[in-house]
Amino acid sequence: MKIDLIAGARPNFMKISPIIDAIKVAQYKGESIEYRLVHTGQHYDKNMSGSFFKQLGIPLPDINLEAGGGSQAEQTAKIMIGYESLLEKEATDYCLVVGDVTSTMACSIVAKKMDIKVIHVEGGIRSRDLTMPEEINRMVTDSITDYFFTTSETANNNLLKIGISKNQIFYVGNTMIDTLVKHRPNFRKPPIWDEAGLQVREYIVMTLHRPANVDEEHKLKELLEEIIICSNDLPIIFPVHPRTSKIIESLLGANSQQPIAKNLHIIEALSYLEFNFLIERAKAVITDSGGVTEETTVMNVPCMTLRDNTERPETIELGTNELIGANPKAIAPAMKKLFLGEWKTGVSPDLWDGKTAERIVSHLLLLKNLVKKENTSIS
Repeated sequence: MKIDLIAGARPNFMKISPIIDAIKVAQYKGESIEYRLVHTGQHYDKNMSGSFFKQLGIPLPDINLEAGGGSQAEQTAKIMIGYESLLEKEATDYCLVVGDVTSTMACSIVAKKMDIKVIHVEGGIRSRDLTMPEEINRMVTDSITDYFFTTSETANNNLLKIGISKNQIFYVGNTMIDTLVKHRPNFRKPPIWDEAGLQVREYIVMTLHRPANVDEEHKLKELLEEIIICSNDLPIIFPVHPRTSKIIESLLGANSQQPIAKNLHIIEALSYLEFNFLIERAKAVITDSGGVTEETTVMNVPCMTLRDNTERPETIELGTNELIGANPKAIAPAMKKLFLGEWKTGVSPDLWDGKTAERIVSHLLLLKNLVKKENTSIS
């Protein structure tokens, strides 16, 4: 059984890493299962150097398609051409994709056209927001996927509603939480902890990268000002996403050396272990990232999501996340609730227990044996 594991962005590697660990355990037990880690090259930044892989114990990719850069269409085309060329040279039995990036959709299409079974980890999640490129990627990928490994009952129901058979859906949990559970004892204190004199539950972490929040300078300025006003002078740690840093530079202009406020600390993006060290000890997190809301839910940290929708409703229904919208005026009531000690206490969703990858590989081996039996019957 040969499986291609597709990764196009940093979060993809963190979701795939536990699956690789589980495959290696299966191999040690004598199971016939092989993997090839394919990096499409969709995203690359300095935080994805060799140290990134070493720090998280992720093997270096076997293949790099080097398909980064360009528009959405150009990137999709480059990934498809690169992956098709790879499969023509050396085919695989299954193409396993994770999440909802361009690489997820592009490699799924190529595999399906070459009669290779497609497996989607995190299948079925939906935001219902067609202005998000990720939502298009999810819908296209799920429409041609053969087997779905899902994170929630909501995702299961989304798939059933579009006619997917129950036999194709495997509710397994969340591999990103596997990574969190594994590395939580190894979280590292970042330099900003001492530089800003941070104390447990006495600061706020903020992450913003979605176009609706950062692409318009006046909108970002309004958000920052409102958050600062409502922060009770607690330090605000803002690790800046690459797409946000350009807007910040423009916002500050000639005053780039002067902080917007004394308690706002704009810093470079942190490593996974450093970032989650801050998240775990924060008073609250303000974000527009879906993945961060999963981590805050498991670590029971109050989270405010500056979006009008979410593809992870379980972080709201069960976890510590609240969807407060993209309107800056919604920040004050949420912050008041936080400082009054009235924020809800969440619980982790079912199967978010650090053992998702084990369940995925168990299902893969069952699929392998099922196909083997079918082929034997035919012959």
